Amino acid sequence: MANFDQPIIIKKVKKNKHAHHGGAWKIAYADFVTAMMAFFLLLWLISMTTPEQKEGLATYFAPPNIAPTTSGSGGLMGGTALDNAGALMAGSTPQERVDASVTPKGEEFGTVEGAMSGRDQQQGNEFESANASQYDLKATDDQGFHSAAASIRQAWQALPDITEIADNLIVEETDEGLNIRIIDQEGRPMFPEGSKYPNEVTRQAIAAIAPILQKLSSPVRIAGHTAAGGIYANPRYGSWELSADRANTVRQILGEFGLADDRINSVVGRSTAEPFFPNDPYMAANERVEITLLYETPPVPAGLEP
Repeated sequence: MANFDQPIIIKKVKKNKHAHHGGAWKIAYADFVTAMMAFFLLLWLISMTTPEQKEGLATYFAPPNIAPTTSGSGGLMGGTALDNAGALMAGSTPQERVDASVTPKGEEFGTVEGAMSGRDQQQGNEFESANASQYDLKATDDQGFHSAAASIRQAWQALPDITEIADNLIVEETDEGLNIRIIDQEGRPMFPEGSKYPNEVTRQAIAAIAPILQKLSSPVRIAGHTAAGGIYANPRYGSWELSADRANTVRQILGEFGLADDRINSVVGRSTAEPFFPNDPYMAANERVEITLLYETPPVPAGLEP
């Protein structure tokens, strides 16, 4: 006979809930996403920089005892700000000029310290070797010019007022040698209007490179250029005279700060004959002085290398 008095037992099973971990995982995930973004940004920057810019950055962060030169990074001159694209600007308009309207400063700027790296002794030995071929001399020139370009940028970077004219200074290697351009920008000339004497900061920039040029044995050519459309108050003093006078003034400043006279190959005024921007001869950047370290031997034509 069944016992109906036995109690009925009901077992209730509770499901365990997942433990609450807080928001720590969100912080870790955000750090991961930030790191990935920085990584891809780095890859993009590397792909956009030129080999010269990469070398300048590497030299800047390298300790002095292992840096390839004592020049440090390219600084202001090694970046795109001093590339040819950095000189692009709105065209200039003809303006009236006066002859020698500004007198030169009587106060010297002193010497520029540091960042004066020249050629290695091995490079000098290569120049003295009677058996060196033209190709070997050209290679030595290239190496010396590359070192000189880095030294010039470093010397300019050390000047306190260089930022205001950073886009007016261009250093580049050309088929003729190492070309140093001191150009006008719209609203920021390197020489006062109509004057053969440079502005104070321009004079400092010219003086800073004289010891560097002296360390190389390459001849130096200085050429003055003017933009088209200038109006001159003196009918006997025009663009030819002004461009020649500016080139000669630059020669005098270089000589004052260490460049020997026997290193000068030529000092010429080109007037408007060779505009920097042929499509716009009125552009301010056509007004410039070019200091060129020339190859000691002509470059070997392509395909004729030994």
